[in-house]
Parts: sequence; structure tokens; C-alpha cells
Amino acid sequence: MVKVSFNSALAQKEAGKKEDEEGKEGRSLGQVLIVPADGKDPEAVVPVRQRRAWCWCWCMCFGLAFMLAVVILGGAYLYRYFSHQESGVYFCGIKYIEDGLTLTEPDAGIPAPRYQIIEENIQILEDEDVEFISVPIPEFADSDPADIVHDFQRRLTAYLDLSLDKCYVIPLNTSVVMPPKNFLELLINIKAGTYLPQSYLIHEQMVVTDRIENVDQLGFFIYRLCRDKETYKLQRKEAPRGIHKREVSNCRKIRHFENRFAVETLICEQ
Repeated sequence: MVKVSFNSALAQKEAGKKEDEEGKEGRSLGQVLIVPADGKDPEAVVPVRQRRAWCWCWCMCFGLAFMLAVVILGGAYLYRYFSHQESGVYFCGIKYIEDGLTLTEPDAGIPAPRYQIIEENIQILEDEDVEFISVPIPEFADSDPADIVHDFQRRLTAYLDLSLDKCYVIPLNTSVVMPPKNFLELLINIKAGTYLPQSYLIHEQMVVTDRIENVDQLGFFIYRLCRDKETYKLQRKEAPRGIHKREVSNCRKIRHFENRFAVETLICEQ
């Protein structure tokens, strides 16, 4: 009779191998796999968790790209806004005489004419063809403080009456307003003392017409001036030589200069 015996070590090895295989099968049951319907490419099986991780990664990338674009665009707008605040500002004044007087040589028998003075802050942007004028509260003249924008690209002028906090827009009058390049040369000459700023006063009269609702259509610079303000259109009116007080009782007066002479702008309600 032949006695068959098994090695205990070999039996333990086989038992351990079976436990490892059972453990792998158990772990595979806890992970859900996506199997292609045709079953031709088993290597293309992707776990659901891994696919969700890729989707989350793409969403994060798109979100960061959107936030970066907003920061760049917002930074460009703020740079354009603040870069025009105080660069190249001139504080200048001009002397002028009232109506009916002429500039003559001084004579012992004729009293010298009394000059009035207009002082204002001026900023010129040559590349944008824009002039900014800020008229402070005058010391002696009975006129209003105002901020003025002459936009040569839009061919528009905007007045912000600071006493009323209202904006008025009218087509640019190039016969009164110097182009930015020429006006800048005049200011440089005044600052250097080569041009004696003694001049005269002219009048222009405007009539308020319709209200403007969409100020953003008037260009960036006028929009910045008139934003959140009541804004109206103006129409020019031939100013008579002699203006009676009753005719200007409902008018606001702004005296300024953007040329070799001073201008008195009357803005009248109908």
C-alpha cells in the first residue's frame, strides 16, 4: 500500500494564494467601472471617480481664466480712468476787458480800462483730441463754477454747471475753441511769459432743449463728466448786442477761455 502525504508548507502557500485572490476580488467590487458597450477595448475602462476629478479640474481652469479676463479688463479701464486725472494740468489766467472798451495805449486824460481775470485749470490730451477745463468759483464775477469737456473726436462740448449739478451738451464750436495742439502751444507760451494774456470778452447764448437719457452714447470723456447727472441738449441762439436783465433772469453764466479771448456762455431755460 502506498501512503500519500501532503507537505504542510505547500498547503499553507496554496491557502494564502487563495486568500489574496479573494481579497482582490472583494476590492474590485467596491469600485464601479465604466465598461464600453461593445466590449472591444477593456483597457478603456475608466473609474467614475477619476472621470469626476477631470471634470472638476476643467471647471476650475475655466473659472480661473474667466476671473483673469475680468481682472485684466477692469485693470485696463481703471488705468485709463486714473491716468487722465492729474497728468499735464495747467493753471492759467487771462485778463480781459468788458464790452465797449478797447485796448489802447495809456493816456493821461483817459482812465485805464479795468481788467477782469479768469483763472482755470486746463488739461489737454493730444492723442485723444480732448480738452478739460475746470473753472473755479470766481472771486468777483457773477458767473458759475463749471467743468467743461471739448471732445474733438466726437465733435461735442459738455458743460457741467457745478452750482446746479446739471450737464449740458452741444456740438463743438471750432470757431471759439482752439484745437488741442494749438491750445497747448498757447498755454506753454503763457507759462513762459512770451504771450501777454490781455484780451477781450465775447458772448454766446444757449437755449436748453431736450433731456438726454443715454449719456454713455456721448463718448467716454463726456460720460465720465455727466454720469449720474441730469443732462440736456443745448441749441445756440444769436445773442443780441444789448441783453436786458429780464432776458437773462432764467439764465446761468459761465465765463471761461480756450482761445486767445475770454468767452461768456449764457445757458438759458426756455
